[in-house]
Amino acid sequence: MMINEDLVTASAKISSFLPNTPILLDYHLTKRLGRPTYLKLENLQATGSFKVRGALNCMANLSPEHLSQGVVTCSSGNHGRAVATVAHMLGVAATVCVPVWVDPVKLSAIKDKGAEIIVKGETYDETETISLELATERGLTYVHPFDDIKVIAGQGTVALEVLSQLPQIGDIVVPLSGGGLAGGIAFAMRTHSPETKVIAVSAEKASVMLASIKKGRPTQLKEEPTIASALSGGIDLANRHTFKLIQQQIDQHLTVNEDMIKKAMRYALNDLHMVVEGGGAVGLAALLSGSLKASDSSLPIVVVVSGGNVASDQLTELYAPTKQTRKSKC
Repeated sequence: MMINEDLVTASAKISSFLPNTPILLDYHLTKRLGRPTYLKLENLQATGSFKVRGALNCMANLSPEHLSQGVVTCSSGNHGRAVATVAHMLGVAATVCVPVWVDPVKLSAIKDKGAEIIVKGETYDETETISLELATERGLTYVHPFDDIKVIAGQGTVALEVLSQLPQIGDIVVPLSGGGLAGGIAFAMRTHSPETKVIAVSAEKASVMLASIKKGRPTQLKEEPTIASALSGGIDLANRHTFKLIQQQIDQHLTVNEDMIKKAMRYALNDLHMVVEGGGAVGLAALLSGSLKASDSSLPIVVVVSGGNVASDQLTELYAPTKQTRKSKC
């Protein structure tokens, strides 16, 4: 299992390539919850999501031989964009496999970095199988989206960065999918701020990790369409790292539905003037919906806003129902 040295090394490596993302005091949520509430804005990260941290730490630790062979990955979009970006930085050939429902904004960004793209698979799990077969057939190095020690350590640097910006934290609210981000942050908090409660938020239609925790072992769920598509996909029945991390390190689990997520995205757009994708908005959704119960702690809450890559047509559709028409007085 990951040790603290991995986090510290990852932090030094990532900070040499990427600037810190901002942390913002949300006045509305602060008033609502009666506690200072901050947003860690990974939607403003270099590739529009936290995923570049894990991809960078993983690929920067590969041997020259493995890099020369090229890398391959599977992604619903954000991890693929991160791998393509880091591969471009390092001068490495990258192949990214994505499902047919991939967000066009993310697909375009992957193409822009020169990666080979294979759009195949009706579900994330089908696409993952294709990518693993490709790794074997071509002798490529597989960059796992979440279940890899170096990737987890890379994602965990979000926590170290938050603690450098806000030394005392009562709770940190994190999106949960494959567990790389939530597991990495939970491990970092246990090591560097053990009094902080780590709260993982799942999308109702992308909650395979939560279902696995309830069963006590990695399991599978039928994949459903969701506005939080970045959280879709399985956790691998042979999961090596993230299942145990989430099982052992998370203090509380919350689940939000599609309407809650859409409201959170609208809130980000209208009140914060920020674009936040569905998967990145689940933490906001939990707080706005009242899912997070009041705490006796007066210490700040931090919500990790994990991504902001949204297609313009989805934003238009999302915003249209709340748009009000006013008659002109002129």
